[in-house]
Amino acid sequence: MTNDPLNIERVITRAKECLQCEASAIEALIPRLDENFIAAVKAIQACKGKIVVTGVGKSGHIGSKIAATLASTGTPAFFLNPLDAYHGDLGMIGSDDLVLAISYSGATDELLRFLPLIQAKKICIIGMSSNPDSPLAKCAQIHLNIAVETEADPMNLVPTASTTATLALGDALACALVEANHFQPTDFAMLHPGGDLGRKLLAKVEDVMFTENLPFLTPEMPMSEAIEIVTKGTLGIGIVAEQISSLEGRPGGVSKLEGIITDGDIRRAMQRLGADFFATPVSAIMSTTPKTISRSAKIVEAGEKMNNHSIHTLLVVDDRGSVVGVVDSFSCLPGTRFYH
Repeated sequence: MTNDPLNIERVITRAKECLQCEASAIEALIPRLDENFIAAVKAIQACKGKIVVTGVGKSGHIGSKIAATLASTGTPAFFLNPLDAYHGDLGMIGSDDLVLAISYSGATDELLRFLPLIQAKKICIIGMSSNPDSPLAKCAQIHLNIAVETEADPMNLVPTASTTATLALGDALACALVEANHFQPTDFAMLHPGGDLGRKLLAKVEDVMFTENLPFLTPEMPMSEAIEIVTKGTLGIGIVAEQISSLEGRPGGVSKLEGIITDGDIRRAMQRLGADFFATPVSAIMSTTPKTISRSAKIVEAGEKMNNHSIHTLLVVDDRGSVVGVVDSFSCLPGTRFYH
C-alpha cells in the first residue's frame, strides 16, 4: 500500500471494470438455470421443515442473506455456521429440514467436516460451488454451479464476482419459489408488519384518518362563513352534510352527507362570482358526488381510489353513511407514520 495521490480517472475505470465483471458473472448464470436448478426449487418447495443455509467466511455472509430472503418470501429458513454446529447447534436441524451448503471452492474444510453429520440424518443437501466435481458437489443430492471466470478485484483474489454470483443465484431461487408458491404481496406484508410495505398493505383507513376538528359545513351556509371553516380545517376541503344533533350514533350530530367543496372549487367560484361569492350558499358550488371509503378498507385501496379519480382526499363513512373521518394521499404513502 502507498500514499500516492489519488488518480481519479484510474479509480473510476477500476470501479467500472468491477461492476462490468460482476454483471457478466450474473449473466453467466442464466444458461445454468437447468434441470439442477429446477430440482433445487422442487426440493425446497417439497421440504416439510426449514431450509438450513450454511457456509463459512464470505460464503457464510452470503448464505445468511439468502436465508433471510427465503424466510421473507414464505420459505422458512435460517443460517447456521458449521462451527456452531459442532458445539450444540446441530440440534437446530430436524429430520424434515433441507440443507443449502455454500462453498465457492467446494472444499472448505470446516464445511466438509459438518456435512457427514447432515448425511447421517438422511437430510437432503443442495450444494453451491464452482466445481461440479468438488467434494461438496459429491456430498450433495443437487449441485448448483456458481463458477465465475474471474474475480472483480485487480488481483483476482478477493471474493467479489463469486459472492455476487452466489447471492444472485440465491435470489433467483427465492424468486422462483415466490412464483411456484403463488406468494402474494399480502403474504409478504404479513411477514413484514413493521415495514413500510407491511404497513401499506395491512393498515386500515381508520388507522390513519383525520377525525378531529373536521370542517363540516351545511348546504345553506354562506361562503363567507364556510371559507373560514375550510381554512381552519387545513385539509383543503369542506364536508357538506345535513346535521341532526339529536340523532344518536352520528358523530358530531352529522346525518346525511350532501357533498364536498375543495380549495379548487372555492378558487373557481371566486373568479366566477366576484363580489357575490361571499353571500353564495355552499350548495351552489359544492360537488354532490364526493368520493367516500369505509373505515375498514385498507389504505392501499384508498390510495388506489384517489389515484384513479385524481383526487387527494377521501371522506371516510360508517355503515350509515355518516362521515367519521378524512383520509388524504399523504397518509397512504409508504413511510408515513400513524399520527392522527
